[in-house]
Amino acid sequence: MSPQAEAAAADPPTYHEAPPHHPHLTTQTDGVVLASEADAELLAKMGYKQELKRNFTTIEVFGIAFSIMGLLPSIASTLAFSLPAGPGGMVWSWFLASGCIFVVGLSNGRFRQYWWTHYFSSPKTRNYLCFLVGYSNSLGLIGGLCSIDYGNPLFLRRLIVIANDGEWTPSSGLIYVVFMICVITHGVLASTLSKVMGRLQSFSVFMNIALILATIIALPIGRSGGRNDGGFIFSTVQNLTTWPTGWAFMLAWLSPIWTIGAFDSCVMSEEASNAAKAVPMGILMSIGMCWLLGFVIVVVLAACVDPDLSSVLGSSFGQPMAQIYYDAVGKSGAIGFMTLVFIVQYLMGLSIVVAASRQMWAFSRDGALPFSSFFRPISKTFGFIPLRTVWGCVLVALVLGLLCLIAPAAASALFSLAVAANNLAWMVPILSRVVWGQHKFTPAAFYTGRFSTPIAWFAIAFLVFGISLAMFPVGGPNPAPDVMNYTVVVNMTVWGGATVYYFLSARKWFTGPKTTLEEVEGVVQHQLTDEQRRELVQEGLVVESDGRTETVTSAAEKKKE
Repeated sequence: MSPQAEAAAADPPTYHEAPPHHPHLTTQTDGVVLASEADAELLAKMGYKQELKRNFTTIEVFGIAFSIMGLLPSIASTLAFSLPAGPGGMVWSWFLASGCIFVVGLSNGRFRQYWWTHYFSSPKTRNYLCFLVGYSNSLGLIGGLCSIDYGNPLFLRRLIVIANDGEWTPSSGLIYVVFMICVITHGVLASTLSKVMGRLQSFSVFMNIALILATIIALPIGRSGGRNDGGFIFSTVQNLTTWPTGWAFMLAWLSPIWTIGAFDSCVMSEEASNAAKAVPMGILMSIGMCWLLGFVIVVVLAACVDPDLSSVLGSSFGQPMAQIYYDAVGKSGAIGFMTLVFIVQYLMGLSIVVAASRQMWAFSRDGALPFSSFFRPISKTFGFIPLRTVWGCVLVALVLGLLCLIAPAAASALFSLAVAANNLAWMVPILSRVVWGQHKFTPAAFYTGRFSTPIAWFAIAFLVFGISLAMFPVGGPNPAPDVMNYTVVVNMTVWGGATVYYFLSARKWFTGPKTTLEEVEGVVQHQLTDEQRRELVQEGLVVESDGRTETVTSAAEKKKE
């Protein structure tokens, strides 16, 4: 059933009957072919015309997600979460949490989360939940950009600290300046390299794989005389927090949850060729690859880390990964590896700018963002990309990045925003489907059959757990203000602000995803099927037809007439 029709009680749309298949769906603009006929038809079923150029193949779609995950830099950035549980906790938390995330990917292979939230939700809840998911997903991706690009100056700092034998401490102002340079240059590159962005993702995948291979080869060789045995790697669970040991193990799950938590960034369905298969394939391939390679990486790290984990966590270099490299390959080797980590981290930031800008543009297309009419236009000059939302993401990231001037604990809130906000955005459409929308559900290109509903409920439980986990102080209960976890504050500001905005203003005009299909030779590329008509009637809506045009209104509006 069309969500535009479902929202008609607030803003009755008009549907024009058209053949299921129409030759004009092969989209061209100014002589440029934007999409194949099949891809345009798939998008038309959601009520949208093709406006972005489909530059990405299946492998390049996978490359977007895999690049944003930036496996080794992300593991390095989150060792402070996993190492306190000991080598066994680090290894098995990665394996178990990654498996759970793969299940979430299986249940979440459909693109455009807020569109499916609106489609599956009940008539009374769909507009609000759709609005909440759109904001949560948009700000979650921008939070991911902030946390990734905040990592860039930290890795650069560690390079300089290693070169100076641990005797250099930059000011928070200098860290923000480097952060700002990274964000702005990402905006410039995302604006000007649209024609080669797909190939750039392939290069980023190559760099990620090269760094992983170099690390898992060099570390065991460098520590050949002091590698840890299998018992230490797989069986030694420690607790360097003041939480109970079992909960310290669960907190180690934050490392894979954050690392693999950007799998939906490949959901650039309007720029992917053969999107029906490319997007779910990109999701599952990226999660599966990170699951496997990440497990290999953490096993190697556990084999090569100094058994005195407290000294590694408290390294004078300010980063456990830098200390592990230093112990294995010496000063020059550590500088070389940390340089590669910095480069890969930078490419991660570029990829997530691309993904976040597309999400922000899609939401502005439905009029939900402030200044949507400004952000809505597509730039043909720069290659049919949402240029204005690229720079909108840059501006929001620069403002949020000011948190790093306050304290490290405030800056870490950027990490939490990415985890909790995205988890909510993935959970709500799955929940809407199993609670309200099972009768509307139709299998897509990837379908798990009779296991579909149990998988969905498992995914919901895991995502709720992930949101809760992200809100706990890592070191232990009763934290001091400078090490407090401000996830609750940041995310409740996002969710609470979106909720207040909706009920005070947006509920009066926001009706969910809008139809953007235009008439071509007198025929609009959308149709209302018999099944959709039945669904509309069941939800209290009235369908009227004059032979060519079908108008959908609510029963209440019809009664007023």
